[in-house]
Amino acid sequence: MKKNSFLWGIILGIIVPVFGVLGYYFWKFYPTFSIGDFMHVIFSQKTILSAISTFALFANIVLLTLCLNTRRDETAKGIFIVSCIYSIAAIAAKLFF
Repeated sequence: MKKNSFLWGIILGIIVPVFGVLGYYFWKFYPTFSIGDFMHVIFSQKTILSAISTFALFANIVLLTLCLNTRRDETAKGIFIVSCIYSIAAIAAKLFF
């Protein structure tokens, strides 16, 4: 797969936020809570959901910036589209759940 392709950007845009969420888990919850407990807290408390979505989107913004600075515009487009979808999903989850 080409390193500058729209599909590659979508794949990276989906995978990288998972690392942002894991980073938040290790930063705030790791010694005390297991991953299962962490997932339960995510879905039961809206304030935590906001913080986690912020970390996930921040990871995508870092990746987007790197792609734009290295002139991988097609990859950046894919990352941007997925970031917009994540943002809409995070807002909807905050409002309706």
